[in-house]
Amino acid sequence: MEAYAKAQGLFRTDETPDPVFTDVLELDLGEVEPAIAGPKRPQDRISLKDACTDFNKNLASMVAEDALGASVEVHAANGEFPLKHGSVVIAAITSCTNTSNPEVMLGAGLVARKAVEKGLTTPPWVKTSLAPGSQVVTDYLDAAGVTPALNAVGFNVVGYGCTTCIGNSGPLDPAVTDAIKNGDLVAAAVLSGNRNFEGRVNPDTRANYLASPPLVVAYALAGRMDIDFERDAIGAGTDGQPVYLRDIWPTQAEVAEAVRTSVRSEMFRSRYAEVFEGPERWRTLETPTGDLFAWDPFSTYIKNPPYFEGLKPTPDPVSDITGARVLVMVGDSVTTDHISPAGNIAVNSPAGKYLLSHDVKREDFNQYGARRGHDDVMVRGTFANIRLRNLLVPGVEGGVTRHLPDGEQMAIFDASVRYKQEGVPLVVLAGKEYGTGSSRDWAAKGVNLLGVKAVIAETYERIHRSNLVGMGVCPCSTSRGESRETLGLTGEETYAIAGSPPACAR
Repeated sequence: MEAYAKAQGLFRTDETPDPVFTDVLELDLGEVEPAIAGPKRPQDRISLKDACTDFNKNLASMVAEDALGASVEVHAANGEFPLKHGSVVIAAITSCTNTSNPEVMLGAGLVARKAVEKGLTTPPWVKTSLAPGSQVVTDYLDAAGVTPALNAVGFNVVGYGCTTCIGNSGPLDPAVTDAIKNGDLVAAAVLSGNRNFEGRVNPDTRANYLASPPLVVAYALAGRMDIDFERDAIGAGTDGQPVYLRDIWPTQAEVAEAVRTSVRSEMFRSRYAEVFEGPERWRTLETPTGDLFAWDPFSTYIKNPPYFEGLKPTPDPVSDITGARVLVMVGDSVTTDHISPAGNIAVNSPAGKYLLSHDVKREDFNQYGARRGHDDVMVRGTFANIRLRNLLVPGVEGGVTRHLPDGEQMAIFDASVRYKQEGVPLVVLAGKEYGTGSSRDWAAKGVNLLGVKAVIAETYERIHRSNLVGMGVCPCSTSRGESRETLGLTGEETYAIAGSPPACAR
């Protein structure tokens, strides 16, 4: 390592002159403060002290002024309670990156223990879960003695792997779901994941926030987003006195001591020594033999993909696109989560109807992420996001479009099938930052399978643009300063794109 570092000019001693950098970033540690992100994008950072104000600001843009105080009385199996805008109905410590950090996981456990000692409980409308990324997390939570407290406030281990972040929270209590729908409430989810794009977490939550595991516990106890943790009490203790976040927040010394006494190297050695063996059910699975995969024609999970059908050693020349229609017309910041199938599969969606037609019961639908190996399911879920706003059908959310030129409203997948039957190629019309986000492959694969030949946008997220090219979809950009609006495009025109691919890419 020393020889390598010296050869690269990276080796440093106390006598080494200070290096010269092209850019220098200075960080005042005194300005570091707690933060969350939301309600729709992970890059929308909010200082914790401003979270209540920011939620109310976003709420005012989502509901009518006369409905801001809406409240619905819920009669559920676990009690009766009012539900309102900002009620936290999902609080999940998930398996994403921060569950690899013992400090924040043990911090969450210490918050739970202090809360239990004060007599705090989680409100009955909050669905809680703990899904560590590793069984080692369970080991050191047990060793620290915080597991009983986490269980007491609802954070029982539900599994190890992707859960709420990818749409695997499971359904809410039917009474809670009915109240949200009947009251048109903006319910909230708080999770320690790293993605909170629209429609991803749960169809019942329109506001989704990312937070550290200790803050997830705090919001679960509070049960609402419109709380100012600096001034508002989370609840009342067994002594009747108000309990604030500062009363249950562990000190850095307490967290460090929990890590020092609970996280041991043998935990990792023991768990990972058998990581490839798996449980008994895994070890006893029947495995096929042979050099080629044995496709099951009745599987609804994995299917031979159509991308290589008719593939020739020498591809056909690129041809012009003529007589194309707009399948979807969207505004700015449409993410790959709006495009790619993700989360829950609705019963009345094209994908849901497909599964039902193949004798898959509703309780066995799973979610799109689990069925990403089956193109017939995934193409039906492309552009099926429940929060997609296709401007061809203003005022409507979801995977809906209008077939042109007759204007009949239908599911986007159904329209694509009709266009294919008519021999009509398709385009997508978009604004700025098209394709941001991280649901990569199916955001391009699904668009290709829908019959889309080109996307016309102002700007692209660069990786999604490359993925479109890789799937044979031409990413076209408007000239600088021009947009769909300045060009007067309505989406009802027919489109022609002529020239070589480099011309198309302009």
